[in-house]
Amino acid sequence: MRPSRRRLLSLAGVAPLLPALARMAAAQAYPAQSVRLLVGFPAGGPNDILGRLIAQWLSGRLGQPFVVENRPGGSGNIATETVVRAPADGYTLLLVGPANAIGASLYPNLGFSFLRDIAPVAGITREPLVMVLHPSVPVTSVAQFIAEAKAHPGTIKMASTGNGSSPHVTGELFKMMTGLSLPVVHYAGGGPALKAMIDGQAQVMFEPMSAAIEPIRTGKLRPLAVTTTTRAAALPDVPAIADAVPGYEASAVTGIGAPGGTPAGIVATLNAAVNAALADAAMSARLAETGGAPLAGSPAEFGRLLAEETEKWAKVVKASGAKPD
Repeated sequence: MRPSRRRLLSLAGVAPLLPALARMAAAQAYPAQSVRLLVGFPAGGPNDILGRLIAQWLSGRLGQPFVVENRPGGSGNIATETVVRAPADGYTLLLVGPANAIGASLYPNLGFSFLRDIAPVAGITREPLVMVLHPSVPVTSVAQFIAEAKAHPGTIKMASTGNGSSPHVTGELFKMMTGLSLPVVHYAGGGPALKAMIDGQAQVMFEPMSAAIEPIRTGKLRPLAVTTTTRAAALPDVPAIADAVPGYEASAVTGIGAPGGTPAGIVATLNAAVNAALADAAMSARLAETGGAPLAGSPAEFGRLLAEETEKWAKVVKASGAKPD
């Protein structure tokens, strides 16, 4: 029996909607299998620890395994490009960190655009960095440090965890806003940089809270200020740099991204699950142990924050002449 003309017209009208309906159905069923969360740094580091905490939560919340896959190299660019090239189906995700916002301008020939090709899903934490000093530096405030550095230009060395790293550009922003001359000594990662600081080979460093807290507690390094605009819960007696340098702010923003074009329904499912983690007292306490404050919000809000961070660090990279190692 041949279909009527009206039936054919009806089917023709539905046909363009089929791809959208298929995407909606996929989003409603998500996740139907295990999900990869790519971390662009080695196992055991702060990024890896944070990724495993949130992956464990998502596994329990959404009923499928969320598996952390470490893809170190290129300051996170290898992992990022892997996610960019993956199908936009929600089964390959990226742990987004400060290296992404900095790398967008630090690496001029990337095969992708971070802001264009990675869809923001959810923020996880905003972590302060701590301006730490070797105990030999005879100051107790940011104002005194500025005066000391101006009185003896070039004598206070700044340790960096690598050219273009978050600690490096955070320090460069401080130099830009204060006009100080602080020779930079680059080390191959956080461990060697902290050792150099403790040994007195360098005298000042801007280190993420998660890495700085232990040498601070043992008295090997002295905290001078935090880089966020307000004091940090982990160091409530330490002031903010902004108290002495108005407008100064730097922090390590982390979250989850997905390949561009990932269906909005899948993004919304993941966003709701991450925000639930940040609202859970036990999970929030575990995240706080990594040094950061919860960064709840919508995908759009996280996207705006990433755009602001990328723009800010692009100016610092250009002004400082930072180059990838």
